Amino acid sequence: MTVKISDYPDADPDYDLGVLISRLNRDFERELWRTLTARGFTDIGPRHGSVLAHLRPEGVRASDLARLSGQHKQVIGTIVDELEALGYAFRRPDPSDRRAKLVVPTERGQAELATAHEVIAVFEQRQAEVLGPARYLQFREALRDLAQASVLS
Repeated sequence: MTVKISDYPDADPDYDLGVLISRLNRDFERELWRTLTARGFTDIGPRHGSVLAHLRPEGVRASDLARLSGQHKQVIGTIVDELEALGYAFRRPDPSDRRAKLVVPTERGQAELATAHEVIAVFEQRQAEVLGPARYLQFREALRDLAQASVLS
């Protein structure tokens, strides 16, 4: 099925899907990085977000970070090297496969993750206030479905 802007008579051609997604993402990233900087995380930036967004306390394989972020493994490896040097993460053997390494957040990395989660919660609450809780939940579920379909293709 092909969707055309003319299929939506009330649609403003200046606000196609790409523009809308970019605008919302810019607002989110601006708020996230402004807050992180204000809280003392001045040595990281959006480039590091492709790894930090997917870190878990138990660790994540670099290959999974690459898949989840949509980045090449080499790019993820470089970012993980930077995060190690900055004290946000370290590599350790994966207990389920000693040949593999897990990328694990340090205490500073966990503090950054907690701060990011706070920012995300506030941002999402504001979006829910604009749309109303039910519409926001539908929006979030639809967005998740689209993102999942994108990862799978």
